[in-house]
Parts: sequence; structure tokens; C-alpha cells
Amino acid sequence: MTIVTDMEKFQDIDGVKVHYTQQGIGPDIVLMHGWGCNLTTVASIERVALAAGYRVLSIDFPGFGKSQEPLDVWGVEEYTTLLEKLLKTEGIDNPVLLGHSFGGRVGILYSSRNPVSKLVLVDAAGVKPRRSLKYYFKVYTFKFGKHLSRMIYGKEKAEKRIEAMRAKAGSSDYAGASPRMRAILSKVVNEDLKEVMPLIKAPTLLIWGENDTATPLRDARIMERLIPDAGLVSFPGCGHYSFLDNPIQFSAVLNSFLTSQN
Repeated sequence: MTIVTDMEKFQDIDGVKVHYTQQGIGPDIVLMHGWGCNLTTVASIERVALAAGYRVLSIDFPGFGKSQEPLDVWGVEEYTTLLEKLLKTEGIDNPVLLGHSFGGRVGILYSSRNPVSKLVLVDAAGVKPRRSLKYYFKVYTFKFGKHLSRMIYGKEKAEKRIEAMRAKAGSSDYAGASPRMRAILSKVVNEDLKEVMPLIKAPTLLIWGENDTATPLRDARIMERLIPDAGLVSFPGCGHYSFLDNPIQFSAVLNSFLTSQN
């Protein structure tokens, strides 16, 4: 019989307070949420992993949930390094990693340079998005407005107006974030991890919503091609949160992968 323990923890990693939970007894699986979310977002995935006999560590990435914001403008490298240090502190090696959206970025980079037993990427980021003409028009219009504001209002007043312009023009994730987290989002979304994908040696399951517009299905197909031992399962009618849009099929697919012998 599996004994389940529910433990909320905090660790100071290089001056940043990190919040996470651990539950269950068994091999380790690490759950990593997406941008703008926290560990409660993947609670349904946690239940699947517990039922499959895993000990589950679920993290609030710095800047989300109960974790402290990074002290500087981080990229995927810094988030991955923090995860490496946290797992070392917990004595965890060769875990299963599961990352949704932004958490997939960290999962990709971590798995490219550390041993993991399995990797699960759920509607994951990691492929630099294609940019439309509309995107570039928005970027260059913003840059022109920024330059003009500094000329008209002076540097101090202009910075406040520029921040308001940036929030209005950005996504809901961007608009809802602090200035530092906005800078981090701008940095991480432009990081392309295709070069490290061939270095991943673990069996990898890609789970995707076919209607995902944030990380389109074409990204999943690129990952499937570049990661040596990867397989893709996609759900019709589902979007960026495929595990919430189709929880029954998602649970069945994930449970099969977690309990299979590779």
C-alpha cells in the first residue's frame, strides 16, 4: 500500500526562496507548470502520478505562486540551474520530468544535460515562435513610440509612458506581470532550444492539443523529429491546456507512459 505524505517546503537557492510540495512514495517525478501559472495548475496531473506510484515534487517557479521573484532578469538557463540545485538538495537524480508550456522549456534544457528516466512535454514551449508581419509592425511601432516619447517627455517621464505602452501592447501574461517578470518573459519566449533537443536521451512523450495556438502542433512535430526517442499524442478539439480540456484521455495516456517499462 502506498503511503502518501503531503509536505509543503521552501528552499533558499542562491538567495531566491523557492516553494514546492512533495507527496507520495516511489520513484521521483517532477512537475513544472507553465508561464503565469503555479503548482496548483498541474494538481490533476499530480493525482495521476500519485496513482501510478510516484513520489511527486511540484514546483512554483520563481516569480509564480509562493516563490520569490528572481533577483535579476533570468532566462531558461537560470531557471534550469535553479531546478538542478533544488533536486540536488533533495537528493533526487534520474527523475521523470513533466513540463507544461514554459515548464517544458526547463524540462528540455535539463534533460539535455542531466540523466532523466523519462520526459513528458505537455503543450511545451521551446521552439522559437514564427513572427507575422503584424508582430513586426507592432514591435517597430513600439520602438518608434519609445524613441518619440523620450524626445518629447524626457527620460524619466518617458519611461513611465513606455511601460504603459508595453503593457497595453503585450499579451495578457505580459500585462499582468511585474516589470522584472515582463523582461524575463520577453527573454525566454525568444530562446530557441532546437539545438539541444537531439541531446535528450530519455524516452519522451509529447502530449498536445491540436487547437493549441500558444505552442502550435507544428512545434510538437519539430520536437518529435529532433528528440531521438520521442512520440507524439495529440487531442482534437483541445488547446494549450490539453490536460484540462481532455482529462480522461490525458490521464490514460500519461498513466500508460509512466507505468510502462522502457
